[in-house]
Amino acid sequence: MAGTPSMEDLLTSPSSNSKSLSLPSVGAMRFGPGKLPDIRSDSNLEELHLWGNNLSGNIPESISNVSKLRNIALMANSFSGHIPNSIGNLKFLEELRLWQNKLTTETNSNGEWSFFASLLNCKYLKYLELSVNALKGVLPTSISNLSETLQSFLCADCRIKGTVPTEIGSLNNAMTLDLANNELIGSIPATIGGLTNLQYLGLSGNKLHGSIPHDLCGLKGLYELLLDDNELDGPLPPCLGELTSMRALHLSFNKLHSSIPFSLWSLKDILKVDLSSNYFNGSLPLEIGKLSVLQHLNLSMNSLSNNIPSTIGNLRDLQVLAPSSNRFQGLILTSFGDLVSLETLDLSDDNLSGVIPRSLEGLRHLNNFNVSLNRLEGEIPSGGPFAKFTSQSFMKNYALCGPPRLQVSPCKRNTHRNSKKTLLHVLRYVLPIVVSIILVVTLIVVCTSLKKKRKSTNSTAIEYSFPLKEWKRISYDQLSKATDGFSRGNMLGSGSFGTVYKGILFDETEVAIKVFNLQLEGAFRSFDVECEVMSKIIHRNLVKVITCCSTTDFKALVLELMPNGNLEKWLYSNNHFLDILRRINIMIDVASALEYLHLGYSTLLIHCDLKPSNVLLDKDMIAHVGDFGIAKLLGEGDSMKQTMTLATIGYMAPGDSGLVEEDDKYFVVKANCISSIMKLALDCSAELPEDRTDMENVLSMLKNIKRKYLNDLADD
Repeated sequence: MAGTPSMEDLLTSPSSNSKSLSLPSVGAMRFGPGKLPDIRSDSNLEELHLWGNNLSGNIPESISNVSKLRNIALMANSFSGHIPNSIGNLKFLEELRLWQNKLTTETNSNGEWSFFASLLNCKYLKYLELSVNALKGVLPTSISNLSETLQSFLCADCRIKGTVPTEIGSLNNAMTLDLANNELIGSIPATIGGLTNLQYLGLSGNKLHGSIPHDLCGLKGLYELLLDDNELDGPLPPCLGELTSMRALHLSFNKLHSSIPFSLWSLKDILKVDLSSNYFNGSLPLEIGKLSVLQHLNLSMNSLSNNIPSTIGNLRDLQVLAPSSNRFQGLILTSFGDLVSLETLDLSDDNLSGVIPRSLEGLRHLNNFNVSLNRLEGEIPSGGPFAKFTSQSFMKNYALCGPPRLQVSPCKRNTHRNSKKTLLHVLRYVLPIVVSIILVVTLIVVCTSLKKKRKSTNSTAIEYSFPLKEWKRISYDQLSKATDGFSRGNMLGSGSFGTVYKGILFDETEVAIKVFNLQLEGAFRSFDVECEVMSKIIHRNLVKVITCCSTTDFKALVLELMPNGNLEKWLYSNNHFLDILRRINIMIDVASALEYLHLGYSTLLIHCDLKPSNVLLDKDMIAHVGDFGIAKLLGEGDSMKQTMTLATIGYMAPGDSGLVEEDDKYFVVKANCISSIMKLALDCSAELPEDRTDMENVLSMLKNIKRKYLNDLADD
């Protein structure tokens, strides 16, 4: 525009008496690209606002000579070079905002920023905002000298190394402290709890470890706490429930464990809670319904269990609800239809059963919906938001039906049944064999001799892995203490590979500890590496390998404890009984695990020794396959040779145990189901490997058998 003065004119004109130059990019005048010229030392300039103008080059040293400068706002440009070491000459400086540039800094012998020492002369400095610059170095301990005035200290995305100095707790007037997305290590200093005026604490995206200090509960005015994407462990301090000013709590992608403190659900004004990708267990209380203004709740990728409380329907402002990849069971609640603001509902990879309630058709804002990997059945709703959902929302359930576009079976209204008389005649001859084959042939013979083909397509099995940034082994002394010196009273069982003990770790986590027999020939050539690999092979139906212990003369795996023992006990003991539906569920659980090992992981894995004693049951009777990595741990070589030498010899199937009686009301339905399983078992045990049904189809057929069984029970 003609007549518009240049930036150089405005900054260097001797006739200029302006006290403020404010030229942000949104204003009528925008300068750039270009460089910031030298500023006259006799300038009356007190405020310099040039943000968002694509300015580049160095910040001129002459800026330090403008003695009256109070506010410098050069953010969102492309300035490079060092922050001037003389910046501290501006004794009246109150605001230094340099974020989102390409600035660096010189460092002293301790790696501390050189320019920072001069800032100690700025006795009125309130805002120091340096985020998104490649400053590197470490945080200066001299930061404590700014304690009297500094209110905002922003150094996120600055590639800072080292620890958070304890001296940071001296910033008594700080309201905002942001050190996110750096390379900080060590623990969170307890001294931060002394920053009683703090409203925002950002430490996410670092490598901090240790527990969350209880001292943070002293931050009574804290509005937002971001500790996500670190390596924090231990339980969540219950006193966090006392931070009544809290509006957002971000703790995802850590190693936090134990149950979620009951007190957390008393934060009635909180808007966002993200506890995903940790190791939280236990259940959710009814009191969760008191978080009346909650908008975002992410609990995914934990070990939470039991039913989702019905009071969650009270959260009418909730926009995102994600309890996926846990162990929740029971029904999808009709009260979910009361969540009128809901945009995302992720219930995938849990243990939910029953139907999808039609009340969800009224959620007109629902854009993202996922119930994959559950035990759902019945007709998929078609009204409201369900008209736009695809098959990806409903994959891998047991008995869902609906239109072809959702890749589920069509819903059937009538089911043809054979006569009771004909089936009774047939089953008199085959029933004793059928019951014995139900689990054994389907899940053992199939998989120990399975053809070793690897499909090139992407499997629909989902690999979930917690963000373990570092593989940490446990010591022998810790395991000895956990098992009371490997006492016989803690022994759970023994076999050819070694002995299994029950143990309680220092954090009160109950585990199973498998101690290996080191006399096995050729064993454990790469135990440590394989343990780390096995810890990353995570599936809801595989026993989780938590860590390992490895010394010259002692090697053990630490595994997730299964309270209901192994399947062998339930099949052979007179004190235990599994009905048909429970057995089908266990078959599907085991088949899901094997499908993942064969097709869903980056490397083909063959179990080699699947048997009832290696199928373990958790407290909800969900089956988990164990010892899936033993073949790999025992050395290298031909897979088929290992399968032949490692598999259990002389296995005997369980007998005929009252699954079906002639006077049973559902005799025909049960007999049809058993017949279908028998046919599948025989298809799996064909003499030639290439004629056998592969694991992906076995899983699909088992689910179809269960779906038909449930439909027939409902129609009978």
